[in-house]
Amino acid sequence: MRLYLTGYMATGKSTIGRKVAKRTELPFLDTDKMIEEAEGAECADIMTYAGEEYFRNAERKALEQTAEYENAIVSTGGGLPVWGDNQKWISEHGVSVYLKRTPEQILSRLSPYGRKKRPKFRGLNDEELLAFMHNHLAEREPVYMQADVVIDCSLMNDYEIADKLVEFLMKG
Repeated sequence: MRLYLTGYMATGKSTIGRKVAKRTELPFLDTDKMIEEAEGAECADIMTYAGEEYFRNAERKALEQTAEYENAIVSTGGGLPVWGDNQKWISEHGVSVYLKRTPEQILSRLSPYGRKKRPKFRGLNDEELLAFMHNHLAEREPVYMQADVVIDCSLMNDYEIADKLVEFLMKG
């Protein structure tokens, strides 16, 4: 089974995905890392210098490459499910899990590096960033909510979320 972790930026998709992959001994794939390896540049730089459309096409290519794995834990970029028909593709090729967090929870998770590496967050103070995330998340959430499984991350820490996902995988 391919398990696709979706959700807004900085919700813990990669962190939780690595924990689940380690415990299940399944391959861990991170679409952002796949893009960076293929392009030889960081996602933020690709987005800034090549443009969003180029980046989203590279993202789709990485997504399609995940189908080469019969079983894997896949962390997707925050915008990947909302671009084109990517959410539909994910649903047809695996099980999607939306890691749902509030903007306030996301802000509390962000390191200075985490802010810097996300072009949409650069230069915003906490108040501006919260306002941006509230608006941006409201636009994206209808697509995120199409996931097969929705996990309210406000009720659990990352280890508990990983436990829940491992249990889900073990049940098949």
